[in-house]
Amino acid sequence: MTQAAMSLWLAIDMLVAQIPFSKEKVESVVATQLSDTHAPGGQVFQFFEGTPVRFEDGVEASKFDLRIKREGAHPGFLVVDVQGRCVPLDEVRRHYADLAITDVPRGRSMEEATSYTATLGWGRLSFGFREKNPGCLAFVVFDPS
Repeated sequence: MTQAAMSLWLAIDMLVAQIPFSKEKVESVVATQLSDTHAPGGQVFQFFEGTPVRFEDGVEASKFDLRIKREGAHPGFLVVDVQGRCVPLDEVRRHYADLAITDVPRGRSMEEATSYTATLGWGRLSFGFREKNPGCLAFVVFDPS
């Protein structure tokens, strides 16, 4: 696992500054190696996954999922799975006060999540809390428009 000399919140700010995303930009910010997963649907999008990173605040990015459109203008899409130190919703709200609930569990799986989304000038930043551990942040989604 790579150690990053920044907090989760600084990493989020630095990733936002890299939009539109590219493999190289994301790798340079979070010091992870992204590999092409050759996932289904790969003729339209290129899918990359990154190795885990531990931030200095004890939060771990256990997985990076970057999607880049192969042709045409598209800013990319990034999901960062979070574990390690519990990040409660109150901490998220200290950084992003104006959050709207954009997804809720439907009772089919403990993996389903409640998502809280900030609509920002560049797009949407969502924070997901899974049913199996609803008090702790499970993922962050960067969805540029």
